[in-house]
Amino acid sequence: MKVELRAPDAPLPIVPAEVLKRFHVHERHDSRLRACARLLQALWLSDRCIPIGFHRSRRGRRRLGSRLSVAAAVAGRNFLSPEIANLAHQVMAYREHGALLDAERVLGNALGSTATCLNFMGPLALDLNLATRVLRRLLPDLGIDRVDSIRFEHSPGRLDPTLTADRSAFDACAFVKLGGRPGRPARSCVLALEFKYTESLHDSAPCPPGRYDDLAEASGLFQESSHQSLRMNPLQQLFREHLLAQAAVMRGDWPDALFISVAPAVHLQAGRQAEHYGSFLKPAVKGQ
Repeated sequence: MKVELRAPDAPLPIVPAEVLKRFHVHERHDSRLRACARLLQALWLSDRCIPIGFHRSRRGRRRLGSRLSVAAAVAGRNFLSPEIANLAHQVMAYREHGALLDAERVLGNALGSTATCLNFMGPLALDLNLATRVLRRLLPDLGIDRVDSIRFEHSPGRLDPTLTADRSAFDACAFVKLGGRPGRPARSCVLALEFKYTESLHDSAPCPPGRYDDLAEASGLFQESSHQSLRMNPLQQLFREHLLAQAAVMRGDWPDALFISVAPAVHLQAGRQAEHYGSFLKPAVKGQ
């Protein structure tokens, strides 16, 4: 007889400290999710003979199993293939003005969400036919005809006062064509994606009064646009990026858009964040 030992709200184990220490990933402030992911990344690096690097702090430096050595990072070993590594270097070299991409973190930190995004979306960016098939499977009701391009760390306008006037950007944007249907002509759409891997949901950037208030009211997205919970952790990043996508539609940059939060299923906080944020939204109508 099979006995189910997992609690429904605890899909991940508590890894013994001695196991974490053996692989140089014992970080006392890690959540259960982060500890498990850090250990898995250390095992992945070890299985492929990728040398690990060091974490530097005020206390000096120490080996860290989820960090690549400098040589391994420069060689692109943080990515699933040489092709994705080349893409990552291109993304960093040709990044948009004002884009916040830390090369050391992208190339050398196995727990970074940017590297996760590149590993996930990179194969799609390199093969748009594959992208079309995958996104059709993921979003079957959208009616995707083809994917035209995928951009990383993209914003329709950082610090633009006619948008959100901040540095918000999307981890990836897929520019797609939606097939025409009877009574519904073919049109362009942007899939704006925000990725989380193991990161917490506490964003340090504040939501000052002013542009956000005006835009939130004009957007028609929210049941109560002035609600303070939207401007506080853990919702404020979704609030800012959702408004950025809506502002791009309202300004005419994007004919249509879909804002998507992407996270591992075991990142329970991210799931609750999305559900909580959704509770503040009105049903979508044309132009939203």
